[in-house]
Amino acid sequence: MKKPQEIVSILPGDLSSVALHRLMLSAIAPRPIAFASTIDRNGRINLSPFSYFNVFSTRPPVCIFSPSRRVKDNSEKHTLENVREVPEVCISVVSRAMTEQMSLASSDFPKGVNEFEKVGFTPRSSELIRPPGVMESPVCFECRVDEVKALGTEGGAGNLIFCTVLQIHVQKSFMRDDGTLDPVKLDLVGRMGEDWYCQTGSTSMFRVPKPGMVTGIGVDGLPEAIRFSEWLTGNELGKLGHLTRLPDATALQARRESKQFQKIWNRVDGNRQQAREEIHKLAKTLIGKGQLIDAIEIMMVSE
Repeated sequence: MKKPQEIVSILPGDLSSVALHRLMLSAIAPRPIAFASTIDRNGRINLSPFSYFNVFSTRPPVCIFSPSRRVKDNSEKHTLENVREVPEVCISVVSRAMTEQMSLASSDFPKGVNEFEKVGFTPRSSELIRPPGVMESPVCFECRVDEVKALGTEGGAGNLIFCTVLQIHVQKSFMRDDGTLDPVKLDLVGRMGEDWYCQTGSTSMFRVPKPGMVTGIGVDGLPEAIRFSEWLTGNELGKLGHLTRLPDATALQARRESKQFQKIWNRVDGNRQQAREEIHKLAKTLIGKGQLIDAIEIMMVSE
C-alpha cells in the first residue's frame, strides 16, 4: 500500500476564479469535448467546443454540457444564448485530425460569426433539428435541449444544458463489422488543463476488463502478507481482487510441491525473507501476464 504523502489542502474561496479554474481543470482530466453547433432565432449558426461535457443516461439518452459565464466580464456565451432561443444542439465529437480547427473555433468571435466558415469545417445538415453537425466528425448527436440550469451568477459559473439525443450519425469507416465503434480509429482527443490535450490513439489506450457477474473478493479479501507487499502496486492488487475466491488447501499443497516453488526455495536455502522477495517479484511478472491464480498461489505458499 502507498505510504502517506505530503498534502497541500486548499479552500476554493482562497483562490481567484482564474486560479481555481486552472487547478480544477488540470486535476479533473481528461475531459471529452462537445463540439456544439446551435442557431439563434434569426438562423445564425454558432459552433463552439466545451469540455464540461459527458453522457449521463442511456434510457433516456441524455448528454449534458456546460457553457460557463466568462470570468473576464461575467457575460454569457453565444451558445447559451442560442439554446434559450432555439432549444436544439448538434454535438459532434472531436478527433485528433480536427483539433487545431476546433481550438480556433473557441476564439471569442463576435455574435453572428459562423465558425464553420471561420475555421474551415463543413456543415452537415441535420434531419430532426435545425443546427447542422460537423461533417468531419466521426460521430454527431442531434439533440433536443430540455433544460438549462444555471449554477451561479458570477463569472465562471456553469450552466448545465440537458440534451436528449434524438438521432446519432456515425461515419461507417469508424465502425467494426459488429456495429460497435473502433476506439483506435476514432482517435478522439480529451481536454486537459491549461493548453494541454491528450489523444486516445493505440499507443495510449489500455484495456481493463470489467468485473464479471460474480463479485471478486476485493483487495481486503487478500491475505495480509500479499495486501501489504512492498513489491506489488495498487493496480496489481486490484487485479488480484477480481479473483472470486482464494486457492484451497489442495491447490496450495500442489503449488508447494511444484518444481517452480522448490527451485526457488532450494536456491535461497530456506531463507524465508529472501524467498518471499523473490516469489513476490515472480508473482508481479505473473500478474502482468494475466496468470492471477499462479501468482496468488505461489505467494500464499511462501508465507
